[in-house]
Amino acid sequence: MDASGYTTLTRQGGLMREMQAIANNIANSATTGFRREGVIFSEYVSRLDDAPSLSMARASARNIDLSQGGLSMTGGQFDFAIQGEGFFLLEAPDGNRLTRAGSFSPSAEGELVNPDGYRLLDEGGAPVFVPPDAGAVALAADGTLSAQGQPLARIGLWAPQDPTDLRHLGGTLFATSGGEVPLDGGVIVQGQLEDSNVNALSEVSRMIEVQRAYEMGQSFLDSEDQRMRGVIQTLGR
Repeated sequence: MDASGYTTLTRQGGLMREMQAIANNIANSATTGFRREGVIFSEYVSRLDDAPSLSMARASARNIDLSQGGLSMTGGQFDFAIQGEGFFLLEAPDGNRLTRAGSFSPSAEGELVNPDGYRLLDEGGAPVFVPPDAGAVALAADGTLSAQGQPLARIGLWAPQDPTDLRHLGGTLFATSGGEVPLDGGVIVQGQLEDSNVNALSEVSRMIEVQRAYEMGQSFLDSEDQRMRGVIQTLGR
């Protein structure tokens, strides 16, 4: 295969990964707290044996769109939404996780947990506990959870210690390798949930563009294959 073939193959691989990211975005366009993802293409120089250097493309990194999603009214007293920056901090079996999905419910022990059973942590990193006899629960904008005028806990907002250190684990969960730090400035509202920040129409439009680019690359590779077969057959006569 000549240089143009290798270059096209790397581009095709990147387009396929971008198509997978777009498909995942569309599938989660109605998922509470989902963050849109994109693929980042980077250029690098490669050398094949003694051949001249080639400019190649790689699409191995993903970009997480942290823009604000819309808010939907639910009326649930344990449904929380974040306005501004920050994440809720959850305690999972394999480490702490960050999320923007704020649908919680009391466990049998009275601790607030997400649908997967992961405990919601307060600003100090401790589980948020709501007594079974607490009655109606109110949430202040600063995250203070109270019942009958008595504070129960203060739900904290968190961010990666390194802003670039955010890894999507799937669904609405994120992990960091350097740990999380408390974040000030965000507002938590009760009785609402944040929608996915995916614009399904834009994603479908982008999918069509990527598909066309992939088909053009595949057409070029097919033409190159036919050309090389013709050369081999000619030389073999």
